[in-house]
Amino acid sequence: MSKDLIQPRTLKGFRDYLPEVMIVRERLMETARRVYRSYGFSPIDTPALEYAEILAGKGGEESDKQLFRFVDHGARDVALRFDLTVPFARFAAEHLNEIGTPFKRYHIAPVWRGENTQRGRYREFVQCDFDTIGTDSNVSDIETLMVIHDLMVAIGFERFTIRVNHRMLLNGVLENLGVADKSVGLLRALDKVLKIGREAVIAEMVDKVGVTTEQAAGVLDFASLKGTNIEILDAAQKLVGTNERGLEGAARLRQLLNACEMAGLKSERIALDLSIARGLDYYTGTIYETFLGDLPGIGSVCSGGRYDNLAGLFTKTPLPGVGASLGLDRLLAAMEELKLVSKVSTPAPVLIIHFDKDRAAEYLRMGRVLRAAGIGAEVYALPKPMKKQLQYADAKGFRFALIAGSNEFDKGCWMLKDLAKQEQQEVAEADLIATLQQKL
Repeated sequence: MSKDLIQPRTLKGFRDYLPEVMIVRERLMETARRVYRSYGFSPIDTPALEYAEILAGKGGEESDKQLFRFVDHGARDVALRFDLTVPFARFAAEHLNEIGTPFKRYHIAPVWRGENTQRGRYREFVQCDFDTIGTDSNVSDIETLMVIHDLMVAIGFERFTIRVNHRMLLNGVLENLGVADKSVGLLRALDKVLKIGREAVIAEMVDKVGVTTEQAAGVLDFASLKGTNIEILDAAQKLVGTNERGLEGAARLRQLLNACEMAGLKSERIALDLSIARGLDYYTGTIYETFLGDLPGIGSVCSGGRYDNLAGLFTKTPLPGVGASLGLDRLLAAMEELKLVSKVSTPAPVLIIHFDKDRAAEYLRMGRVLRAAGIGAEVYALPKPMKKQLQYADAKGFRFALIAGSNEFDKGCWMLKDLAKQEQQEVAEADLIATLQQKL
């Protein structure tokens, strides 16, 4: 009696990554590592599972609803991490004596959220985080924006906008409006303005948060200020009046804008946007969201902010922090939509054709020679007809094919075929590495 086959399928909200996508995904992670390291951030890792009390209540009501939470075999209440920032706060508190402060870390790892799936958003996704903890210096906030900027450029984007705001500026306005005690709900609603529009946000503020229509409109009027960055900041500063919290936020933003200009960042890539609030509850200062100029509808691809009180849940030692996270899979979805993902399913640029079945050792030797020089190479396993091997090379996205039979071995040379241009040339083996390096 035959056994029924199990249907191969993935869970809703999860996906498989074929080589042509995974190669780009790994390249993005390598780029993020390179940029983070260039600023002095060190790598760490934390467990995927945490005690539920570590994660619950840290990101807000919505994050709690999205937790993958369960009781494990040891009867412990546990949950999968929903981001990398809360585990980092726990990590910093637990290892404070070992890491010292200020401490700069990066962490590239998967997280899980049981949210509704949509374009570029899955229930399991990789975040590429970087944070500085143990200082409230605005220099770290400014540097965070610069890292985001350099990361986007290193990935290959020219048209993008980093939208920046400050929670202290927002809170100053809320205090002036007499609704500071409702800041969590108001800022969470404000964060939806780009998605659902002004009227829907006002309705949510009135119905769910419990403010008046006039108070809600006041928040939205502030968030809707337009003009150049300095014009918006000047107008916002007038609205906060003498409120110390608001003035501190405005001063920090002004310093940030001045530093970015002095550092040579293109002004069109930095936008003061008083409507962004970041929905997570733990943000207290500067906040960032990054949008692609060619695909703004996909949402922010790199977001973050300052969180001065998060680690206070785990230690009495003050550990203010600031950082951001590259949404790897959302960015990858954008790159697929913009057709920036080439159809290449091999990381090696060279295929060595198995032309003569008696020369397998020679082909394997050349593969090792190329790899020793830093050139990825695959040796075709079987001596199949040349046409089939070249079809394989085209399908996988190899850039070059190396071909040699008895004549070439006798002459000490190889035929180098450019698969895109369909051109080939005879190259002496002694010159082969230099020729390939020049072409690559």
